[in-house]
Amino acid sequence: MMGRSLGIDYGNRRVGISLSDPLGILASSVESIHWQGKDNSVVLDRIAELCTIHDVKRIIVGLPKRTDGKVGELESQVREFAAQLQERVGIEIILSDERYTTVMATRIMREAGIKQEKRRAVVDQIAAEIILQDWLDKNRGGSTG
Repeated sequence: MMGRSLGIDYGNRRVGISLSDPLGILASSVESIHWQGKDNSVVLDRIAELCTIHDVKRIIVGLPKRTDGKVGELESQVREFAAQLQERVGIEIILSDERYTTVMATRIMREAGIKQEKRRAVVDQIAAEIILQDWLDKNRGGSTG
């Protein structure tokens, strides 16, 4: 599976972004896009810019599924965002289950000794990195999904 993949942890205030290496082996956090939860054109524009700069081949968007199997409000928002992103960039969009990634990201930062004030600024980036790395690990053979 050649070419860079971009990982997204979508939230109502911040969108975490991660990027894989060109061989699709390792995910690294890139940035958090801050927005007010109203007009996501700033988010779409920045992601489109990153896709162009890094020649991204696919985008992995974390899908926040509920543990009871019902579709929640945030899942619906993420599906709508993914559709808008697909229309904007024309790159393959893959939705990937992201349950517990923010919890995992917070735990990783706490164990690394990162102070709580600093965690909030980067938790979305780390969650995006976990989403992307999980997808890369599961799809190393070249298939998608």
